Amino acid sequence: MKGFLGTQASFATDLNLVIQLAMGIALIAGTFLARAKRYKAHGACQASVLILNLVMIAVVMWPHFTTLVLPRIPARLARTSVAVPTVHGILGAVAEMLGLYIVLAAGTDVLPKAWRFTRWKLWMRIEMALWGIVLGTGFGTYLVWYIGPHR
Repeated sequence: MKGFLGTQASFATDLNLVIQLAMGIALIAGTFLARAKRYKAHGACQASVLILNLVMIAVVMWPHFTTLVLPRIPARLARTSVAVPTVHGILGAVAEMLGLYIVLAAGTDVLPKAWRFTRWKLWMRIEMALWGIVLGTGFGTYLVWYIGPHR
């Protein structure tokens, strides 16, 4: 089924793009919740985005990555249509794993106390910066695959 954003992208791809942008906005809102010392709401907001992102990775992004990108590495890595999604995939995996670690360390007693962060703000800021880069490279992937001259 063709997408709704007027490109050659599928409906699922267009929906993923819109959801990712909404999740980016939700993460920023979650940051303001933390600044307002509403830590439970902050945690719920950030954890919800992380879990929704896992679903989007499994349903939309991973299947595209394994069929459209992985088979072209390393032979065509110099091409923008392979390089941008490769960077997106690698940084996205790091961001998702760091986010899961933060949720486990901050919101549960699963991890031993010695494995938990002591400098929360630093790690959460690193995660937000990383998420922003991943969102940007995801948008870049959409541009390269469905809008740019490399379609």
